[in-house]
Amino acid sequence: MRTPHQPIDRTNGTARPAGVLPTSLPAGLPVAGAVDDGDRLVDLVDLIALDPFVSGREPFGRTTWLENLRADAPLTLPGAHVMRDAVEDDGHGRLSVGDGWSLHVMRWKQSRRARVTVTATTSELAEATLAAVTAGAVEEPAPADDSVPVGFWHYGPHGPRRTQREIGAAPWDTIKPNYARPVADTLERLMAVDASNVTGRLLLLHGEPGTGKTTALRALAQQWRSWCQVDCVLDPERLFGDPAYLMSVALGSGEEDEPKWRLLMLEDCDELISGDAKASAGQSLSRLLNLTDGLLGQGRNALIAITTNEDLSSLHPAVVRPGRCLASIEVGRLPYQEAVGWLGTSTGIGPDGATLAELYALRTGAQPVTVPKQSVPTGMYL
Repeated sequence: MRTPHQPIDRTNGTARPAGVLPTSLPAGLPVAGAVDDGDRLVDLVDLIALDPFVSGREPFGRTTWLENLRADAPLTLPGAHVMRDAVEDDGHGRLSVGDGWSLHVMRWKQSRRARVTVTATTSELAEATLAAVTAGAVEEPAPADDSVPVGFWHYGPHGPRRTQREIGAAPWDTIKPNYARPVADTLERLMAVDASNVTGRLLLLHGEPGTGKTTALRALAQQWRSWCQVDCVLDPERLFGDPAYLMSVALGSGEEDEPKWRLLMLEDCDELISGDAKASAGQSLSRLLNLTDGLLGQGRNALIAITTNEDLSSLHPAVVRPGRCLASIEVGRLPYQEAVGWLGTSTGIGPDGATLAELYALRTGAQPVTVPKQSVPTGMYL
């Protein structure tokens, strides 16, 4: 019989002295799920695949996502016994088992993506099985002169997620005429920066919409691709509002061949760096500055590029202080003479010149799809 103050170990119902931790945990929990005619076959495979891990028979799990999956990638191992196999229009789910491990594969043909999950009796077996299943499964795209690999971060249902894509990025020499001469000369100096002469961590490109700020950043990614990985954050408000998300992005993808330097692109972040950002964005501005030259940025080698439509004078003084910015460039419209030279005619160009977007619209004749204006009837009434 236990003493009045002796606690009960709830893991097995036995008494243990106060302050003594249990030496083992319960074997696991039962898997329970309700199934009806609204569930798909692949959903059932997902549910069944959880059982070895939840029950504790295979307590070590590893998951990876694959992009650019080869069409002929088997994603299995010799001797694997297929327990469930479900094929639907948009996906294929398969559950296989082997000696001490289970393999759950979900692949999507249209997007050439797959999710591979391994559970096993030991962590070493789980990692070795996952490595063997995924070896050679991804087809690396051939590098092209007019494209560059860019990572896209967003916060999904299962936390921070990074997806890499090849995006169009014309070389700087071919797009240099798209910018007014002083702007082009300044951008050219920025293109020449490398890891040996980085003097600031923040890049600001500001100016009215349609002047080519994002186009310049894509060319920068092309120019810096040998020493700097470019990532675009799709939800910057969430990034600087969630410390866990910020840490994941600051640490990078963790791949061994990842370049030492990384450039995080944040587009149209007017409210984050505006003069009243401290009042409107809370801790977001502080975390942004901390990532550039504070404790969080130490050893991270992270650069941040921000595009904004705001005028430089309206930005928060902490953002544009000397020593913090690697570059602060106003990307404006082409003056009248340069715009006429770019287009080859003065038709449609006003005395203030034109933005890059306006010039392309004039060249191609592109017009937005809109409802035609209706004539307003006029008349008299008594």
